[in-house]
Amino acid sequence: MSEKSGTSNGSGHKIAYATLLTRPTYLAGVIILAYSLHKHSPSTPLIIQYTPSTLPHPCIKALESESKHCNIILHPVEHLRIPPRGPNGTAAATTPDHGMVAERFADTWTKLRVFDIHALPQSFDYICFLDADTLVRRDPLPFLLSDESTRYLAGEQGRLRVLATHVCVCNLDADAWAPPSWTPQNCAYTGAHGADAVPEVRGGHETLAMFNSGVFVFRPSALLAGFVQSRFRAEDGGVLRGMKFPDQDFLNGVFAGRWRGVSWRVNALKTWRYWHAGVWTGDEEPAVVHYIVDKPWAQRVGRRPVQDGRGEESVAGYKGQDGVTHSWWWAEYEAWVANRGFFSASDGVEREVLGTVRKYVAGEEREERESEDEGMRAIGGGAQDYAKKWVSGVGRGRVLGERGHGPVVRQV
Repeated sequence: MSEKSGTSNGSGHKIAYATLLTRPTYLAGVIILAYSLHKHSPSTPLIIQYTPSTLPHPCIKALESESKHCNIILHPVEHLRIPPRGPNGTAAATTPDHGMVAERFADTWTKLRVFDIHALPQSFDYICFLDADTLVRRDPLPFLLSDESTRYLAGEQGRLRVLATHVCVCNLDADAWAPPSWTPQNCAYTGAHGADAVPEVRGGHETLAMFNSGVFVFRPSALLAGFVQSRFRAEDGGVLRGMKFPDQDFLNGVFAGRWRGVSWRVNALKTWRYWHAGVWTGDEEPAVVHYIVDKPWAQRVGRRPVQDGRGEESVAGYKGQDGVTHSWWWAEYEAWVANRGFFSASDGVEREVLGTVRKYVAGEEREERESEDEGMRAIGGGAQDYAKKWVSGVGRGRVLGERGHGPVVRQV
């Protein structure tokens, strides 16, 4: 099978991955995602949807250059905006425009453009969307498309279905943004044991019927694209603006009763290494690591003495507990730099690309890049401060963070 044509899962089906880039501060994330995917599944293309209107030309040039080394298909798209009016052309509802837990989620509506991939010249039987803040650690395909999963997506009904992983609803800090039902007892992963565990999707249940939209699989078609688009256009703009996790809340509504769970390995939130050790039984298990909250490229991994005074340990993340998983990202980045550095010795374009990507990666000093660039601070150690400053719709001083399994707004 030729490059950029898609991987076959053994049944002759063509498969591709897709991601979205709307901001230059996520450039390094997308580049290393592509590099890591190509390392573990070189015959599987990554379709990078990007918004030319919000990306500096050097960033687009970097994507074009990387496509020469990795199996990348570039797909420029326009931002997807919330309809200014309500359904059927009526005036939009008066729901306040402050539902989102964090401001960076404003761009995530454009993620719905992934359903337009059916119109590309290349045709694919399955698309797996990956958020830009993910890293491939092993080939995800065996965990995505089992015989049961492909049967679920087969036939006419399967054309309007998706595969995904459950949302974690532990809310161990009892934060104000979460509903009362968000407790460890209602979390799908609390009762799961063993790396092969796949929690049951319980239709109608307030928490056990919810999926995380960071990774999902579907069969691209005009039918599915029209189905999603019609739901988006029909929804009241005020309701859309009031959603805490925009694309995720919307997609859960669209695909209620239309999704099946797959292995947590394909969407392993970094915090699960210590929050859900019952399934994360070894660091070799995750196929795709999802770097929620602060992004590894925004701040270097630090070191600190271990509690017993014997040696040191890596430190990263909001609580300093993500040193191991962030180190994985940095190892891939350094490997990428070494590889591209070889070509840059004789290629001015490659040197320019290295410089562009480095602009959006933390320097040797942990605080160097963060202190210089507000955008980097918003996705790094300052991610907590850049969450929307409200609790129950009212701004109340400085906002701290996102921790655990998702954004957390805490009043201080």
